[in-house]
Amino acid sequence: MMMNCQQASRLISDGMDRPLTRSEQVRLSFHLLMCRNCRHFRQQMQQLRQGIRRGREE
Repeated sequence: MMMNCQQASRLISDGMDRPLTRSEQVRLSFHLLMCRNCRHFRQQMQQLRQGIRRGREE
């Protein structure tokens, strides 16, 4: 069964804090192929995390 956007966003967030299981990676990758909004959310989360890291270094 395909995951919904709420489940995908949870995995995107979880994946920033811990390694995803292979099953989670596959399910998330499939969802991201189909969902532009979740791809955009993942990109925003990555940029936010990079900005936080840069702020800590300064």
